[in-house]
Order: sequence, then C-alpha cells, then structure tokens
Amino acid sequence: MSGKNGYFKLIIKEDGTYIQLFEAEPGGNPIVYDELSNYLIDRKIYEYDKAALGRAFLSLKDMLEVKLTSNIIPIQDEAGKVELGEERMKAICRFYPPSNGGRLMTKDDIIALLVKAGVKYGVDETRIDQFIAERKYCTDYLMAVATPAVQGHDAVITYHFNTDLTKKPKTNEDGSVDFHQLDIISRCRKGDLLATLSPVDYGKPGIDVCGNVIRPNKVNNKTLRYGSKTVLSEDGLALFSEVDGHVSLVDGKVVVSDTYEVDGDVDASTGDIIYDGNVIIKGNVITGYSIKAKGDVEVNGVVEGAYIEAGGQIILRRGIQGMNKGILKAASNIITKFIENSEVIAGGYITTESIMHSRVSAKGDIVVGGRKGFVTGGEIRSGTLISIKNAGSHMGTSTLLEVGIDPKTLEEFRELEKKLADLQSEKDRIVQAVATVRKRLQSSGTLQYDKLETLRQLTQSNILLEEQLQKARRRYDELRFEVEGNQTGMIKVQDSVYPGTKIVISNVIYFVREEIHHTKFVRDRADIKLIPL
Repeated sequence: MSGKNGYFKLIIKEDGTYIQLFEAEPGGNPIVYDELSNYLIDRKIYEYDKAALGRAFLSLKDMLEVKLTSNIIPIQDEAGKVELGEERMKAICRFYPPSNGGRLMTKDDIIALLVKAGVKYGVDETRIDQFIAERKYCTDYLMAVATPAVQGHDAVITYHFNTDLTKKPKTNEDGSVDFHQLDIISRCRKGDLLATLSPVDYGKPGIDVCGNVIRPNKVNNKTLRYGSKTVLSEDGLALFSEVDGHVSLVDGKVVVSDTYEVDGDVDASTGDIIYDGNVIIKGNVITGYSIKAKGDVEVNGVVEGAYIEAGGQIILRRGIQGMNKGILKAASNIITKFIENSEVIAGGYITTESIMHSRVSAKGDIVVGGRKGFVTGGEIRSGTLISIKNAGSHMGTSTLLEVGIDPKTLEEFRELEKKLADLQSEKDRIVQAVATVRKRLQSSGTLQYDKLETLRQLTQSNILLEEQLQKARRRYDELRFEVEGNQTGMIKVQDSVYPGTKIVISNVIYFVREEIHHTKFVRDRADIKLIPL
C-alpha cells in the first residue's frame, strides 16, 4: 500500500508565520509547489520568503520548518478544496491541515463543502468517513461519482431480398447477350418474409455529480415502410408479401407489385404509362409516348423516339431507334441490342451490341460486345470502364469515349463552372453600380432618399450573391477534387479504334490520329498510356 503524500502545515508564532513541509512516505507523492503556492494565495499570503521556501523544497527530508513572513495571520482551520472532473462525472476533494490552534472539519463540514461546490448527487459518505479516520492531506479523495448515461442504438432494418441489382446477364459464346436467362428481378412468393426491424433503443439518461441529467447520444428511429400487397406483423417488426410478384426497394419503401403487361404497342391505344411496379411491353414503344415505372421496364419490340424512365432496370430485347428524340433513363442497369440516335443514362451498367450517334452515360461499366460491338459517333461516358470491339469509323466520325468520372458528377461540375462565372459577372456588375451610386451621393453633397434606397438594395443583393458564390465555390472545390483527383477508369478496344476518336480518362485527353488495334487505354499520371491486349 502506498504511503502518505507529502504535505504542508502553517504554524503561527509570536514573531511571524511559518510553514512546515513534510516529506512523502515511500510510495507517496511529493509536495507540489504550485499547490502550496495556490494555498498561500487563497489565504492572502502574497509576500513571503520564496527563496527560503525553494531551498527547503530542495533539501526536504522528514520535516523542515520555514519562516514565510513576519506578519502574523489568523488561525487557519482544516480546509478542503473540491474539483469537478471532466463533464462533472466525479468530484475530488483534497484536504489541508489546520494551523496550530485550528479546528478539524466534521462530516457535516465536508458535506457543506461539497454542496457549496455544486455537488448534489452521487456523494459517497464512506469516503468522507475514510478521510476523517486517516486525515491524509494533499491527497485525492473521490467523494462523488456520477451515474453515466446508458447508450442506446439505432433501429436497424434488414431486407431479405436483393436490393443491389448488379448481376449482369449471361453472355453466349458468340458474345451476344442471352435475354432468356436474365435473372435480375427480385421475385417473391405469397407469405415470404421481406424485411425485419430491430427496434430502436433510446438508452437511459444518467445524472452528473451536480444533479444535471446526462442525455444518451441521439439515435435514429426507423419504421418498416411498405407499399401495397404487403402485410406488417402485429408488433411492427416483420413485413411479408401478400402475393406472388416482384419486390423492390423504392425510396426506402418495400414495394411488391404484380407486373403490368401491355400485349401490343405503347401507342394511342394505351397512352402514356405510369406505374409503381414493373412494366412489360410485348410490342413496340411508338414515338411520342412515354413509360415511367418505379420498378423495371422490359420491351420485347423496338423503342422509337419515346421516353422511358425506370426506378430499376431497362431491358430492350431489340433496341432503340431514337430519331434524336428517344431517351432512356434507369436508376440501375440498361440492357439493349442496339442504341441509335438516342440519349441513354444509367445509374448502373450498360450492355449493348452497338451504339450509333448517341449520347450514352453510365455510372458503372459500358460494354459494347456481341457480333458487332461497335461505337460510331456521339459521346460515351462511364464512371469505370468502356469495353468495345470497334470505335469510330474509316470516315473519321467524331466519337468521344470518356471514363473515370461519374457522368452525373461531371455534369454537375460543368454546370457549376458556368454558374460561378454568371454569379461573379453579376457580382461585378453590382459592385460597379454601388461604386457609381456612392460617387453620385458624395458629389451631390445631399442625402437623396431614392439614391439611398437604391444603394441599400444593391448592397443587400451583393450580400446575397456573395453567400451564393461561397456556397457554389465550396461545392465546386469538392467536385474538382473528385474530378481531378480520380486516377481510375479504363477503355478497352478489342479490335480497332479509328482516327477522329477522342479518348478522355479523368480529364486527361488523347486524340487518336492513326488506326490502333487491340489496345487498353489507362491513365498514367498526366498522360494516357496504351497497353496492348
């Protein structure tokens, strides 16, 4: 067991005030000079023989007595000092002995000391009794301990179906896509368990030593969100399917739907189609009509200059002849035989056998394979990989292949560049107008109300513009770091890439000026490196 700490004691004599220094016992801590200094200051002893005190510290053995001052101070009772720990989770007392003739503290005195320091909770009276029994000075006594908060946890939802539809279709030996084995829709049966909820635990508040409530950390509550054709258990912790169908997660809501089927074409006989689930079209989608589905869209025929938007995947068993009007937008993947004169945007990957004069972008891979596997004209952008057989044409058709940056990010980045330029131009115009109004006010020598009102409005507009500029610059810097710092992305050309093709990998540009065969394009720092396949 450790010995007593070193401590000090005031002695009041007829010729002045003295202090006795007691050496620490083996295992105890020595006297801390700063603690002694603060003790003297608290008792209004400011002027004393610091040199003598310092020498005593250096030569202390057993006990030394040092004269501090010729002034005679009042008798000092036993005293204590309370310190509250970090975040008021504990209260620590250190006690100091009385001077000769001083009074010892009682249990009630110590409790009153704690109360004065704000301690209202968690007082351990056994520690008070311990001090009274042993009277160890300059020693920490843990007099009060808080009750910490019990932390809870977020609610957790577990989905028992595939919410990440990234499985790619099977490719036949000839390179074509086998549409008969597209097992990429999450099917469910009546009574299937779709999702379970682990309830939120809000935890339990605690109390600090000052009696304040300690709130547990904030947690997030969740409930099972569901659509039609589902049933929730009585306790709200399990979700089941009511029918055979397809299950998907749409904006955090579990949706089960029977597939909506159109036996023929989408045309004047059907009108535009808006559906919460999956849509299957047995015929064609005619120019001017649209399909908007929260699930998947599958078309057996040809899509003309139509608009198709899917919350899941788009599967075209033939393809799209867009006539510069056709648009495909899918939150997930797009699988089609061919793409001609269209705009195609996918949140997942794109698989096709040919692309002609189209704007095609995907967050994931763009694979142009099969028997043809060519891209001619237009702009092809992928966040990860473009894999094709042939790019461009013998005629030098202008063709852009770009990888390495999420197309949505790149589009936002370029729009922000234009917005920043417009905002700065408007700000410069307002600053110039403010300067002109101020100059006129100074030259006229009189305060004209209409000019002052104009100045106020211009100044307010300038402040609002500056706020918009700062917000836009912050977002622009975030996107620039993502755009310029991205080193990934690859373009693979299995056969030929022709002059007129522009290769871009994470903002590094390479112009194809002569025919290149069997090559992989990758970024190598500030250059694009060509690697034979």
